[in-house]
Amino acid sequence: MGESAKKPRVTVTRLRNMKQSGEKIAMLTGYDASFARILDRNGVDVILIGDSLGMVIQGRETTIPVTMDEMVYHTRAVAAGVMERALTLADLPFMSYTSPEMALRNCARLMQEGNAQMVKLEGGAPQVETVRQLTHHGVPVCAHLGLQPQSVHKLGGYKVQGRDEAAARRMLDDCLMLQDAGADMLLLECVPVALAERITGSVEIPVIGIGAGRGCDGQVLVLHDMLGISPRAPSFSMDFLQDTGTIPKAVQAYVEAVKNQSFPTDAHCFV
Repeated sequence: MGESAKKPRVTVTRLRNMKQSGEKIAMLTGYDASFARILDRNGVDVILIGDSLGMVIQGRETTIPVTMDEMVYHTRAVAAGVMERALTLADLPFMSYTSPEMALRNCARLMQEGNAQMVKLEGGAPQVETVRQLTHHGVPVCAHLGLQPQSVHKLGGYKVQGRDEAAARRMLDDCLMLQDAGADMLLLECVPVALAERITGSVEIPVIGIGAGRGCDGQVLVLHDMLGISPRAPSFSMDFLQDTGTIPKAVQAYVEAVKNQSFPTDAHCFV
């Protein structure tokens, strides 16, 4: 059994304390009870039940076809495998939060039927009122900015976001507004290192990066990417299974690399 059994359960308060103390947060995606148990026992702080399951589990081209029923199913499966300490964070899928009322209904499903402890939604300023209503009703929220996979068709592909000063300023402003609305955590995807560091230093809530550099308060990768079994792993990922030989050891190596800041390297970042 991993060292995680000796540590307290991860909560929203614990995540904020980790930011304040400088302890990096290790997050991985998970989609079922068996993998969730491995992640939980080997030091992963947060398990993200991502709508990325549409691509790595269902073989879809994007995350857009994933439904609420599918998210509830996989969230419930992951929650059943978490026995020790990891926090479960579940995605709201495409078009499931087009109004605060719809978001409230679907968050209720993720938390009551799926046993999620936090929910994640994509978007900046347009989501401020939704975040405010969710937090008012006791729903912990992680806001996802930068590259937003649910908007891939609108963005014209999977591209780095926030490279020009105007876009960077908007993203920073969005982060501050979401924090003020009650968001408990931010996730930045495919964001230049300097901007991610600027945002991380400007907010009081934890910032998790994926392709956003070491300056964030923590890191997340898609499980199948860090195990080297995705057919098209992104450039910001790394295969931790290749040199470790077993899945538990790969997870341990990932957690250690995040904690000691040896991952991500410059090769996994954007400028």
